[in-house]
Amino acid sequence: MAHRMSTATRMDRARDNAAVTRTENGPRKRAARAHRDATYAELIKKGTFPYTPAVMSWVSVKLGKRAALVTEAEAKSLAK
Repeated sequence: MAHRMSTATRMDRARDNAAVTRTENGPRKRAARAHRDATYAELIKKGTFPYTPAVMSWVSVKLGKRAALVTEAEAKSLAK
């Protein structure tokens, strides 16, 4: 039968594992964000307004406003 691990030990182990995971995944996530930004900027350059929901969601997050309030000029400014 396994020995019971104390709560403090489990929490310490979880905190340490989370730190390692962040260190490993951080660069991967930054690269994925940069790739996604480039992809959506290219889609904006090629496409016509209104864009697909995925692109409009990305634009909305970048501009900090609802997708329904985004104008074509604002979306095009992100593609530069």
